[in-house]
Formats: sequence, C-alpha cells, structure tokens
Amino acid sequence: MTSEQWAQLSVFTAEFFYLIIGLIFLLLGIRALKRVEGWQRYTTFAFWTLLAFTFIFGKYIPFWITGACIVAIAVMTLIKGVKPAKLDPPKAEDTRREADRIGFKVFIPALVLALGAFLVATFVAKLGANNAIGISAVMGLVTALILTKAKPVQALEDGIRLTDNVGTVGILPQLLAALGALFTAAGVGTVIAKYVSAVIPDGNRFMAALVYCLGMALFTIIMGNGFAAFSVITVGIGIPFLIMQGANPIVVGALGLTAGYCGTLLTPMAANFNIMPAALLETKNKYAIIKAQVPVALTMLVIHVFLMYFLAF
Repeated sequence: MTSEQWAQLSVFTAEFFYLIIGLIFLLLGIRALKRVEGWQRYTTFAFWTLLAFTFIFGKYIPFWITGACIVAIAVMTLIKGVKPAKLDPPKAEDTRREADRIGFKVFIPALVLALGAFLVATFVAKLGANNAIGISAVMGLVTALILTKAKPVQALEDGIRLTDNVGTVGILPQLLAALGALFTAAGVGTVIAKYVSAVIPDGNRFMAALVYCLGMALFTIIMGNGFAAFSVITVGIGIPFLIMQGANPIVVGALGLTAGYCGTLLTPMAANFNIMPAALLETKNKYAIIKAQVPVALTMLVIHVFLMYFLAF
C-alpha cells in the first residue's frame, strides 16, 4: 500500500471507532429518557446526544458548531442536569458464581488488549497509535466474549452502564488535552516563564529542577492530563531554566512527564485513572483511589526532583 492509501485507511479506521463511541453515547441518552426521573431526563438525554453528535459528525461540521455543542454540555453539567440512570446490576450470587467459574482467566482479555496495542503500534505503525488502541480493544472484547460465553448485547449493556456510572467526568481527558493545546498556543508558557524567573535564582539548578517537577505535578492536577501540562510547563520552565542551562533534553523530557504523572495520581480530573476505577470497584467513596495513591505520589515526586537534579546535568 502507498503512503496515501495508509493515510486513508487510518482516517477510515479512526472514523469507524468514533462512530461506535458516538452510538454508545446516543444509546445512553435514549436510556436516560426511560430511566432518569424529573426534568433531568431531558438534559441528560441532550448531553449524551450532543456528545454523540460531535463524535459521529465532528469531521463534517464547522468548528463553531462543535464549540457550541461543548459549551452546551458544559452548561448542562454546571446546572447539574446530567444524572445517572437507575442501575440494573447483576445479582450478587450471579457475580460470585461467574467469578468462581472464570477465576484468574478474567485478566486474559486485558493482557490481549495490551499485547494487541503493542503489536499493532509496532508492526502496523502507519495506522496510528489511537487506532492501535481501538483495534486491540476489539481483540480484547472478542477474547472476553469467548472466555465468558456472554452475548455481544451483554457487553453493549455493560459498556453503557459503566459509561453512565462514570458520568460526565469521562470526557475530561479529551477536553483537557484540547485545553492544553489552547494554553500553549495562547502563550501561557511564556507568561509562566516570566513569573518563575523571579523565583529561581540564576544558575541554581536544584531550584530549577524543584520548580519544574512541582510545576508539572501541579499543572497536571489542574489539567488532569500530563501531556497537556508538559507542553505548557516545559516551554515555560523546562527549556529556559533547565535545558538552556545545560540539562540533557532527553532526561528532562522523560522525568518531566513522569513527574506530571505524580500529579495524575492526585486529581479527580484524571477521570480515566482515578474515577473510572472507583466506579468499576463500586467504592463507597469515589475518591478512594486517590486517597490510597497520595503517599506514593508524594514520595515519587520528591524522588523525581533529585533524579532531575543528578541525572539531567
């Protein structure tokens, strides 16, 4: 296949997965009309339907319409207009019986997903990393259906139920990643550099490493996305105060990202890491995952400061 054909296949594959995601959101909205009580049934339906619209038709509509949809769903979230539907979970005895039957084989689909993503991203790299995740998810789903002997409609129902349980925070990663790109384009990094220059004494490498790692963690806590924080904080602190002072760019980049991930462990904004697992585990406190991760995150952040200071220079 030519490069152009690979590019077309990559776009087609991505649009296929966006379509699937959009249809799940649409079904969730329809479900809200039947199961959510009061006026919130209509706003919940509108929220998921608008989100489905952007995923399915986003490529074919003007940007301002997508922006208007985002503003609309933000307003519905602000007025607490999005409410989960009444759950219809499996019975405890059914769950226990299936758990005993499957045992540790339940982890096989997850391993297939991870291995599949690696293989596709490595050997079919022209499809793109996002498509590799989508294809591996299909592989993991098929494996799970074979392993559990469940019907495909059950996977769809549980997927909708999980999405509903996670709620509006499930779309934060996409919104925050876009916000990070917006901050970078707006020159937020330059503004940060201006104010940080008053804090870091000239030539003080340790202070530069400290402020950079703390900045990455704090901005990740705010943004919920280490990649979004990386572009802003590295432009504002990493380049002028570390790399321009002789630090190894590879070490700065690698440790900068993982310092940001320390912040990921501490924020509900990282919904897919911290809120979704709590929903899966059905914990009484939705912040239980974060509370358990605080000691590890803070310890690793301190270690990152010293690693940055000793390894980067």
